[in-house]
This record gives sequence, structure tokens and C-alpha cells, in this order.
Amino acid sequence: QVQLVESGGGLVQAGGSLRLSCAASGGTFSTYFMGWFRQAPGKEREFVAAISWGSRVTYLSDSVKGRFTISRDNAKNTLYLHMNSLKPEETAGYYCAAASRFLGSDYDRQDAYDYWGQGTQVTVSS
Repeated sequence: QVQLVESGGGLVQAGGSLRLSCAASGGTFSTYFMGWFRQAPGKEREFVAAISWGSRVTYLSDSVKGRFTISRDNAKNTLYLHMNSLKPEETAGYYCAAASRFLGSDYDRQDAYDYWGQGTQVTVSS
């Protein structure tokens, strides 16, 4: 069983950048399909990005394409989300998640992921 701990959130002005990290322990990180989700106050949790074991395949939601990048360092057991040109409406808790199998077309489904972190808060001021 893998444990996930997010970090890197904070307060940033609109148009700014942040890099979120998700440190994994207790499992073989390189065998997990990984994803990022976010949940804004009063809204449903939504998919942001996902990446396959060896980084060969990545997925991004349409709303973040061209601004966000997902990456992973299997040697460091860490997942990243690089966020640029942030918008106030992207204020949310950001969560990383791990799946024990390759998700294929299920990459954006929350119920496809087996493990979740506690989240890190990102606040974008206007």
C-alpha cells in the first residue's frame, strides 16, 4: 500500500506559477499510474492530469492544456504538477492519486484510483 503526501501549495497571484509535489512511500512508485485532481469550495472534485508508469503517456484536462505539465521522477518516488498562468478560479485543494493498474480510458475517473493523498491548498488571488 502506498502513502501519498502533497506539498507545494500556497498563495499566488493570478498569472503566477507553482509546482506541486507528491511524495510516495510504502510501495513501488514506478508501478503506479498517477493522477492529479482538484476540488474547489462547493464543487465536485475534478480531474487535472495523469501520467503512466514510465511517463510515456500523459493526460491533461482541456482547461489546463498549455499551462500545466505533469511529470514524475521514479528514482525520487515523486510526482509533480507544474502550473503556470494560474487563474483565480483554479483556487482549490489539489490531490494526487495512485492506481495499481494502467487506466487507459479511465484516467479521469476518481473511482479508478486506489490511493489518495490529503491534498495541498492552492489559492490564486486576482
